[in-house]
Amino acid sequence: MKAILITLFYQPLYNGLVFLLGSLPFADVGLAVILFTIFVKLVLMPLSKKSLETQVKLKKLEPELNEIKRQHKDVSAQGVKIMEIYKANNINPFSGFLLILIQLPIIFSLYYIFLRSGLPTINTSLLYSFVPIPANIDMHLLGRFNLAEKSIILALLAGITQFLVTWRALPPQEKKITKSGEFSLKDELAKSLNVQMKYIMPIVIIFIAYSLSAVVALYWTTSNAFAVAQEYFIRKRIYSKDKLCQICLKADT
Repeated sequence: MKAILITLFYQPLYNGLVFLLGSLPFADVGLAVILFTIFVKLVLMPLSKKSLETQVKLKKLEPELNEIKRQHKDVSAQGVKIMEIYKANNINPFSGFLLILIQLPIIFSLYYIFLRSGLPTINTSLLYSFVPIPANIDMHLLGRFNLAEKSIILALLAGITQFLVTWRALPPQEKKITKSGEFSLKDELAKSLNVQMKYIMPIVIIFIAYSLSAVVALYWTTSNAFAVAQEYFIRKRIYSKDKLCQICLKADT
């Protein structure tokens, strides 16, 4: 299994990064990491775009889904009504998970490349015959940050962008009071998980990013920034489309 993953995912991505370093003489490792990460994200965009669209649609339907759960206490009845809403809105709730699962080998391989790349040393045994070996590899980002060493600035950027990703992904939690006047255990657990994901995770990312080389922190920062921008534009397009549909409906009536 490991050999298959290396052959199908790790080796092609590694060759792509080395090819970029050898083909762009003006590019240092930092710029190459940014360009290469964006390129891979663009290739994966059709998959991630579909997954994000499903997430955005589900968030929009949350009030309606919560109302169904309030009206129908029976789990089977809830399931029937919820599936009717999914069908009416052309949503497959399992498609997002499947698309993420497909992307995982590529994402992990990309991360492992920057973690174990060994740059500036090139592992020639992994290179294809047509990939040029870079004559001189500059391990800096714009001549300022040495990516072979630790960088607290890049580690902080990785944590900040991780916070933005989580903040955009997680909706604010609304507390529901039970008949006894207390907050339900389910809502308290949801709030606790929300806080951990939103605030604790970025701090953990900062410590991990600083404990590794700065090239990993740069990869995380680029990947997170791309994810935030992608989610913003997809959400904006979906809501703009809905507003246009509402205007058209009003015009018809």
